[in-house]
Amino acid sequence: MAKKKKAGRPHLDYTPVAIVDIGSNSIRLMVYDGLRRAPLPLFNEKLICGLGRGVALTGRLNDEAVERALRELRRFRALYRQIGVGKVFAVATAAVRDAENGSEFVKRAEQALDARISVLSGRKEARLTAMGLLAGIPGAEGIVGDLGGGSLELVCIQDGEILGGTTLALGPLNLMDVSGGSLNKARATVDEAIAGVEFLDTLKDKTFYAVGGAWRNLARIHMAQNHYPLHVLHHYDMPREAARGISGLVSGLSADTLREIPVIPKERAETLPYGAMVLDRLIHRAAPRNVVISAFGLREGLLYSKLPKANRARDPLLSACRDLARLRARSPRHATEMCRWTDQLFGGDGLDETSQQRRLRHAACMLADIGWRAHPDYRAERSFSIISQGPFVGVDHPERVFLALVVFYRYEGVWSEEAPANVSELIGEEATHRARIVSSAQRLAYLLSGAMPDVLPKIGLRYENGKTLKLTIPRAHGDLIGERVEKRFNELAMLVGKQSEIVIAN
Repeated sequence: MAKKKKAGRPHLDYTPVAIVDIGSNSIRLMVYDGLRRAPLPLFNEKLICGLGRGVALTGRLNDEAVERALRELRRFRALYRQIGVGKVFAVATAAVRDAENGSEFVKRAEQALDARISVLSGRKEARLTAMGLLAGIPGAEGIVGDLGGGSLELVCIQDGEILGGTTLALGPLNLMDVSGGSLNKARATVDEAIAGVEFLDTLKDKTFYAVGGAWRNLARIHMAQNHYPLHVLHHYDMPREAARGISGLVSGLSADTLREIPVIPKERAETLPYGAMVLDRLIHRAAPRNVVISAFGLREGLLYSKLPKANRARDPLLSACRDLARLRARSPRHATEMCRWTDQLFGGDGLDETSQQRRLRHAACMLADIGWRAHPDYRAERSFSIISQGPFVGVDHPERVFLALVVFYRYEGVWSEEAPANVSELIGEEATHRARIVSSAQRLAYLLSGAMPDVLPKIGLRYENGKTLKLTIPRAHGDLIGERVEKRFNELAMLVGKQSEIVIAN
């Protein structure tokens, strides 16, 4: 007879997976904590070896770069084995597919890595990049551009569907080769190439989603230039003129000048002006409303493509919040109950709430208890940092600040003014007030339940006569009512603009 498993805290049991991306400028190993909707990076290493340097002129991968890459791939093999990776997905892109000695390199690389390497066509690379974008920014609409060392992939996205796309040989390494190092000649090459991309005409006043190391580094410079308070690249949003301003500025800087900028890796200094110039010309050609940086691209798209369709449809933000609740909350089930319990405040006779606001409220409920292990004096601060700076996707910067503020208020009190002011300024008064309401409901819920499940579903919250918010608790739990509960319930009623009434029911 099998032994009955002891009841315990839910746990996450994932087998790590690895992505090896052999690009034209860099090769990278990414290890994630599992093949799932919201994977977390366990390990990340890259080497900029310039495999594609000279391919446009010689037709061959650079010999020195090949040897450097093979040595690094052997290191990647040792690392993923050390980590205990279950599956390795390895891909090579523009430089390898275009070089006459690309197939020879792949054979040696597969031996070094001890894994099969797929050489992606331009079309496949573009599609995986678009899938990565949708994995990180569901509902994205516009055009995604992925600038690698050898090529630029452009894909049109509408209503969550991947439409037409193209691959252009406009990566910085290619441009440097064909132009002989002349930025003006490279600019003319870019203008000629993108002039014929008809679907760029659809981008006017829509969003351009920028993927790739060069464009992420432009965002870093823009953040530093504007003293932006939240150093999170994913979903960093630049209006058109701001994006064109920074790309135009950087395209005019020398490599020596760029090496002096602290936020820029020195090995990027030579290619960054060309990457900046490509973005500048795309903005000039297509006039997007804004440029949004995506940290998700080819690698994440490859991982996303391996998921069952049902898993792809899951919300990445809510998936990540559930996982964090399982790892850090005292009772993940209580967090789920609190989502449903706070539903009673919204919709119907309650407060207005959009589907996106409901989604954020549920995410905040699942994150509400992640700071309980910290010292009481630091729970609010620690939770705010974890949430505002966490590796969440499917959420823009104001939304992640909203989530952080809800949980901050949950620990510090809804009227606290101690939240980091520079970050809190990213949301307006209406969102701040909503954060106070959600937080106030959480504070009441924890007093009533002791952070444990099975109590909240028995306690009712409802509006009556348009004037009163009524809390109804069964007589069996009537002793849970006390001065602190009354005080917090009065606070919640005041925040929603109602009178308060507590009823102990039979």
